[in-house]
Amino acid sequence: MSIPHGRNPPAAVPFNRHWNAPGEAEAVAEALRSGHLCGDGPFTRRCQERLAALLDGTPTLLTPSGTAALELAALLLGERPGSVVVPSFTFPSTASAFALRGLTLRFADAEPATACVSAQTIAAAAAPDTVGVCLVHYAGIACDMEPILALVRARGWWLVEDAAHALGGAYRGRPLGTFGDLAAFSFHETKNASCGEGGALAVGRRALLARAEILREKGTDRSRFFRGEVDKYGWQELGSSYLLAEVLAAVLSAQLAAFAAIQERRRAVWLRYAQALAGWAREQGIALPQPPPWAQPAWHAFWMVFPDLAARSAFISHMRARGIIAPFHYQALHVSPLGQRLGGCRGQCPVAERLSDCLVRLPLFAGISETQVQLVIDAALAFRA
Repeated sequence: MSIPHGRNPPAAVPFNRHWNAPGEAEAVAEALRSGHLCGDGPFTRRCQERLAALLDGTPTLLTPSGTAALELAALLLGERPGSVVVPSFTFPSTASAFALRGLTLRFADAEPATACVSAQTIAAAAAPDTVGVCLVHYAGIACDMEPILALVRARGWWLVEDAAHALGGAYRGRPLGTFGDLAAFSFHETKNASCGEGGALAVGRRALLARAEILREKGTDRSRFFRGEVDKYGWQELGSSYLLAEVLAAVLSAQLAAFAAIQERRRAVWLRYAQALAGWAREQGIALPQPPPWAQPAWHAFWMVFPDLAARSAFISHMRARGIIAPFHYQALHVSPLGQRLGGCRGQCPVAERLSDCLVRLPLFAGISETQVQLVIDAALAFRA
């Protein structure tokens, strides 16, 4: 039995719950019987093949988490000194991975309609020493990639996609996670495909793949050795251990095999919320997500932006009183204690600050029942801001 998100007491409708895919327990048992429990076994290879198929053939490497994938990306790209532009409205890992490599952080604001950065907000945050950008496709809705790519290419910057929310999403028909030099995915228990903790690095710039393998394997060419490409392996570079345990890869392999069904269920729930709550939201002055025409959503999260912090807090309490967990999300990084020590100040990213105070998410997971969905809708409709 999984622990509800945030370790809340049992709820009628948790925010998230892991959905056991068909064949998941059998895959775990097979991995245990095999005796191969460390990384890069047959289930890891199966997952990487399935991910590549979802990403137009882009090679991927499984990692222990989305954070680890970001850290591996920073190891690969962060050798050139300077600054990196990151969203303020994101999880700390997006920024920490690059700060740990000695890069200065430049916080970019979000666009109100998507909670994503844009070419305009990236350019406004950049500095003469900027060398790269790490963007986030918030809630699985694509950033507007064409102007961002034009900006990045014109400035000679590298680009990383934090695609933790974005597997299955697309921009003008092209899968998210295939635009950057590198892209990081997450398979945390809250993500569409989950193995509890896990991640992957998609290597869009193919010239980085051989080095990515070395850095992921403690700085050694061990992967080449196991493929029979060298007769011994040795220490090549300063790397770290970024392999996912094979038992977790077994769980993930079943999740990815069922990914189309997972996405269809999440899509149906997302659209039901959008349709059922549209009139109520207009009356209450609450903004619902409006995917732009270029975006095919990944259906990761259904979020709402309330008029102010007091209304948002009242809604969360209202839902909790009815046994429904509807949490807020990120706190703007530029006004966090560390963000301020790194030079951030209030007013620097006003949209991110407003989203931090006013955004809330509704329960959305593959195993949510029709009864639970209706409970969420009925409870929301009973709220008055």
